[in-house]
Amino acid sequence: MAEKWDRRDDSVPRVDGKRAVVTGAASGLGAYIAEALCAKGASVVLADRNPEGAEKVAEKIVSSVPDAHASVRFLDLADPVSIEEFSAWYISEYGALDVLVNNAGIMTPPYFKTVKGFESQWGINHLGHFILTYHLLPALTSTPGSRVVTQTSIVHRGGRMDFKDINSERSYSPWRAYKQSKLATLLFSRELDRRLRSLGMDAPVSVACHPGLVNTDLYRNRERMRRWLRPFMHGLEAGAMPALRAALDPEVRGGGLYGTDGWMEFKGRAVPVGPHGKGKSDILAFRVWELSEDMTGLDLSARLRECASCKR
Repeated sequence: MAEKWDRRDDSVPRVDGKRAVVTGAASGLGAYIAEALCAKGASVVLADRNPEGAEKVAEKIVSSVPDAHASVRFLDLADPVSIEEFSAWYISEYGALDVLVNNAGIMTPPYFKTVKGFESQWGINHLGHFILTYHLLPALTSTPGSRVVTQTSIVHRGGRMDFKDINSERSYSPWRAYKQSKLATLLFSRELDRRLRSLGMDAPVSVACHPGLVNTDLYRNRERMRRWLRPFMHGLEAGAMPALRAALDPEVRGGGLYGTDGWMEFKGRAVPVGPHGKGKSDILAFRVWELSEDMTGLDLSARLRECASCKR
């Protein structure tokens, strides 16, 4: 029987006075994660391209959680300018950042490209968070005990990197592109932690998570799949628990992955799990990192070295 972990347990320390950013917080898992972090005492910025929806979530949090600190800021992960503006605002406003939850994502939409011409799932799910992490890195590295929590998916197990057609311009399979993007988020999380440790940095810690199968609006483009998978799904609260464990568990280890302990990791308790398939490859993680730097024009490796030098 797997260990039980619940963010509401008294054994899970409060994080009063700490600051968090949650992307994709206007609905679904992001909204629940933001509320749960507020309930543990964190001041949370709900970052979303739908500020009206995020405002409703923030109002609900403030009305239901005593002394909650929840604010909203527009963030479009498909637009590097929006990401840079959000990050500049955050650093100017707060400086410190204890937890960055790279949660936002889209799944199997019709083909479209981001502002910079990237296939949407690759551009939003992976590159958007790569860019956000780059810009917020100074706030993270200057905050002792900080964490970067990156949401992947159990479908990373079937993902593969098509380096010859990364933007799906030759052919587009929505499902294949989604799996590729989620494999990339996991590989990025692992490679980020490896590079941080190689520089002797103890903050931030980079941890990945996946929610299992959860019935959220993510399935709006796959209603038939939603109906077929519903018996294998668990609720929003259970689905958010791996991300919350990655964000709150004092025993968290960098480079790790939290998921669920049930059959095929579809549902269950939040536990440490291992990457599957190509998610285990350090070589592939290195290639995805270098590709991401090339595609965004952002030298995250140099940024890490600069931040490491500032801490010495």
